[in-house]
Order: sequence, then structure tokens, then C-alpha cells
Amino acid sequence: MRAGDADRQVVADQLRVALDEGRLDLHEYDDRLQQAYAAKTYGELSPLLHDLPATGPVAKVAPTAPTARAAQGVSDRDATVRWLTEVWTSWVAVVGITTVIWLFSCVASGQLTYFWPVWVGGPWGVVLVWVSAMGLVTGTPRKEERKRARKAEQKQLKRERKALQHENKMP
Repeated sequence: MRAGDADRQVVADQLRVALDEGRLDLHEYDDRLQQAYAAKTYGELSPLLHDLPATGPVAKVAPTAPTARAAQGVSDRDATVRWLTEVWTSWVAVVGITTVIWLFSCVASGQLTYFWPVWVGGPWGVVLVWVSAMGLVTGTPRKEERKRARKAEQKQLKRERKALQHENKMP
């Protein structure tokens, strides 16, 4: 029977508990964790826990929405706002700077000159409108949120490994 992401995550969580309890060393934990994420069937997952105290057999986990699990509870609206902010922030900054330069040049010359920042912000803005529309249609904000959640989880795992290595080196 094929295992899903949620099943692999359950095993990974049980391995993390075993590591925290000192039942696995860091190297063994890392090997088993890699095997857990590479497992395709329940048969490949079960042996990873066979010598650990039972917290229950590897159970089939009811599938959950991957977006909710991966994004750690971030709403679609929040993900969209964050993504659009990332897309448009540089444009707003550049248009703001060029507008301030235009304004200073008008004040310095004593006359209102042609608003040339439109040639900086206009074409770029049209491209960003297209990118934003296509991104919203294809679900890019949610994809980016999942990617961000994966990176945060990997960063946390790395911190935990370093802390355990440091802890194991201490007498």
C-alpha cells in the first residue's frame, strides 16, 4: 500500500521524538529520516520504527489539504498579500525614488518639467500587472508559501541538529 506525505510526516515526527528522548543518535536519526521521506509504501516505513518503543503502529493518516499543512496555517489571503507585496515592493521603491528625483529637479529649475518617471514605472508596471494576474490565476502565492514553509522547516531541523551535535560534544 502506498504511503502519503502525511504518513511520512508521522514517521518523521516519531523519529524526532526518539531523537529527543536519546533513543537515536544524530547520525541514525538522519539516516532514518532520509529513508522515511524516500519511502513509497507502508512496508518501507514500518522498519524505521521497529526497534523503538511503540507509540502505535504506522497508521494510515487521513489525508489533509496539502496547502494547509505545508503553509502552516497561513490563510490564502495572507499568502496572496505577502506574494503581491514581494512582487511590487521594488517597483514602488524605484518609482518613488525617480519621482523624488524628478521633483527635486523641478524645484531646482524653478519650473514644472515633463514627468519622465512614467517611462521608468509605466512599462515595468505593465509587466508586473501581467505577472500578478498570471500568478494569481496559477496559484503562485500558495506555492511560494509552501516553499517558504519547507525552507523554515529545513532551517529548524538544521538548528536542532546543530544543537544536538553541540550537546553530544559536551562532556
